[in-house]
Amino acid sequence: MFGTIGGPELLLIFVIALIFFGPRKLPEIGRSLGKMMAEFRRASNDLKRTIEDEVEADRLREITSATYREATSSLAPALANPANPYTPAPYAPAPSESATAPASAPVATTPAAPTPAAPADPSTDAPRSTPA
Repeated sequence: MFGTIGGPELLLIFVIALIFFGPRKLPEIGRSLGKMMAEFRRASNDLKRTIEDEVEADRLREITSATYREATSSLAPALANPANPYTPAPYAPAPSESATAPASAPVATTPAAPTPAAPADPSTDAPRSTPA
């Protein structure tokens, strides 16, 4: 649309700005324009860096999940092989005592623990009396 701007075009723009804004305002406008361009460049670089970081994180997640799938798929045949000595035995609960004991056998009960005696009264060496 516009093409490249050469020396004569820049000179024309400078003369128009000088006439329009005056010689005292021109340095101030140049400084603010420079600050604005630097801020735009910084924001553009931050956006580009954020996008690159997200792409890299997504790539790492993809590699990690592919590695995990590959590792688990290579373990599945080894775990399914009954001849594998490292295969854990399937869990089987131990038979309970009630299943092996006859139905007419008495059930053992534990005696109740005795109640402790009241601590001795240090002044009389006699057991303390507890209010009833």
